[in-house]
Amino acid sequence: MKAVKEVGEFRVIKFTLFSILSCIYSFGTFPPIRKIFLMLLGARIGNDTVLMNIKFFNWHHMGPKGIRIGKECFIGDETLIDLYDKVVLEDQVTIAQRVTILTHLNVGYKDHPLQKYFPKKSKPVIFRSGCVVAVASIILPGVTIGERSFIAAGSVVTKNVPKDTLVAGIPAKLVRKIQ
Repeated sequence: MKAVKEVGEFRVIKFTLFSILSCIYSFGTFPPIRKIFLMLLGARIGNDTVLMNIKFFNWHHMGPKGIRIGKECFIGDETLIDLYDKVVLEDQVTIAQRVTILTHLNVGYKDHPLQKYFPKKSKPVIFRSGCVVAVASIILPGVTIGERSFIAAGSVVTKNVPKDTLVAGIPAKLVRKIQ
């Protein structure tokens, strides 16, 4: 198989093991169970943080060890988090339902014709203290959301957001300063 040749047998085994862990995680019915399970796998999660029914992908890259969530955070149902690179939430971050957080770009195999235009890359995503991401927004790799900033519903955030701002749209643009 081309995939096994390209990534190697070790990564295929790692992918399989993390796929099993992902299935076990999905059986965690209540937020405290999900939180404890992720912490056992190396995630750092602060007190009074609520993790609703979050979905993860690319467990076999950074995995839960790449997640750092501060205290008093909330992540809503059906949020999708890419674990290819680090995802950091400082204290009191709110992420609403159906938000997608991406940490990498990869168009496919090494010989894919678009690789020369869109080379594989990954970058962490950081949410500074007190920021809010509204429902159905998409956060792209390498983005930092500034302190006390608000991302309006349905926005696609392609670049860093300064602190104390409201951004909205596709791509997200400054609407106004908050303070």
